[in-house]
This record gives sequence, C-alpha cells and structure tokens, in this order.
Amino acid sequence: MSDIDGRAVAKAIRADVAAAAAKLRAEGTAPTLAVVVPTDDEGTAWYVRSIKKAAEKEGVDCRVEQLDAPGKGEIIAKLQELSADPDVHGIICQTPLPDGVTLPEVGWYISPFKDIDGANSEGLGRLAQGRRTWAPATAAAVLELLKREGLELSGARAVVVGRSTVVGKPAALLLLNESATVTVCHSRTKDLAAVCREADVLVAAVGRAGMIGADFVKPGATVIDVGTNPTDDGGLVGDVDYAAVAPVAGRLTPVPGGVGPVTTALLLRHTVEAAELSKTHP
Repeated sequence: MSDIDGRAVAKAIRADVAAAAAKLRAEGTAPTLAVVVPTDDEGTAWYVRSIKKAAEKEGVDCRVEQLDAPGKGEIIAKLQELSADPDVHGIICQTPLPDGVTLPEVGWYISPFKDIDGANSEGLGRLAQGRRTWAPATAAAVLELLKREGLELSGARAVVVGRSTVVGKPAALLLLNESATVTVCHSRTKDLAAVCREADVLVAAVGRAGMIGADFVKPGATVIDVGTNPTDDGGLVGDVDYAAVAPVAGRLTPVPGGVGPVTTALLLRHTVEAAELSKTHP
C-alpha cells in the first residue's frame, strides 16, 4: 500500500496559483477571496485563519467578513453585496450556519461567477450536465487526487459513501463525468460492506470516525478518505480505519495530510480562475 500525499499535490497546485496570481497582479488585477463567517465557532475560526494565511502566501488577497449572530437576511445581504463588488472574485460562505439557515438557501445569492466552492445550486446543476463550473472544493479534491495518481477512471467501478450536496453527490457526478460507473451509498444501503468491496475507487465521505474497515475494501483498491473527525486529544481521524485498511488497499489518503490540503489549494485555484474569468465576464 502507498499513501497518497495530499500535501505534495497541494504544494504543486499552490505553486501554479502563485504564478497565475502574479501574472494577474502584473496586469492590474488583485485576485481576491471573500470568506463570510456567520459563526463564532472556534474550529471554523481556525480553518478561516488557515485559508487566509495560505491565500496571502500565494498572492491572493483574502477578506474575512465576520458576522455576529446574523439571521438569514443578514447573511444573504452580505453575499449579495460581495457578489456585486467588482474587486471580489471568489466567495465562500463558511459553516456552521445559524439554526434554521441552510447553505442551499443562502448559497443561491452567491454569483455563479464567484461561487468558487459550489454553494449555489446552479453549480450542482451544471455539474450534472457536465458543463463548466466550480464543484465544491472538497469534492473536487477527490478527483484531483485520483487524477494526480494517474488512475484510469473510465470504466472503473467507483463507490461513494455519503450523499451530501457538499461532498458525496458532487464527487459522484465528477466521477460519472469521467465515465466511471458510480454507486452512491448512504445510511439505508443494505450490506454496505459488500457494495464497497466491489469498488476500484472507494470514497468515504460519511462523517463517522473509522467506519470503513478492512472488510469494506477490495484488495488493491484506491481509497479516498474525506472524513475529518476530531478526537478527544485535539487530533483528527478519518472515516477509514487506517490501520485496518492500509494492508488491504493499493492506495490510501491519510488523515490529516490527504484531502484537506488539496481542498484549501483548490479554493485558491478557483479564486484565481474566477479573477481570470472576471476579465471577460465583469
């Protein structure tokens, strides 16, 4: 078994981002990402700080828009304001959201030309049609890692465990657009382990620590672990039982160091692409 090194992939992506951002700046455009934060959750605050640090290191400006105890109306108003701001190229609405507010409800108010993390439902529709769009960055990271590994996805059997609109469904659509044969599993899937064992590519995105054990994995399969489950000692573990699955899988992403760094790098790449697009679609 070999680890899939997400940090190395992220480093390569960020190098490309830095070069593209420098070119844009030389042409008079400062690529700018705006992150709307409608929560005081400390875990979210840490993540946003890491995005801002990564962005500014690669030449992408990052505006953090902190909202204190907002209602749905305040969140929507801020997203509309940023969507209309010509100096902002990419917009993220961070979660968790206040009680009674869902990401599809507010994500609709992010301009599709600035929706670099796939929050607007129009993006999911375009993805289903195989048209150009920015998929949610975590789902896009799954495909990025598979492609960087040189895997032949056309005709491959792929199983995605998890059907969220943030990861599971868009990851399935991305794989389908690569001509993989895709099965999406969820809490009501019968004999889940048996279905997973059919996969050449297994994507675990269910949000339950260590749920995917050795009996879920076909020998030699590629396993992408999207899970980020906090531990009591402040660490992170994935949805895959790493120690049990490593002897069976052919390739496996670690947690941390797998999907996470690539997700952040793709948010920056999407922002730069949006800045480039703004020249023709202001």
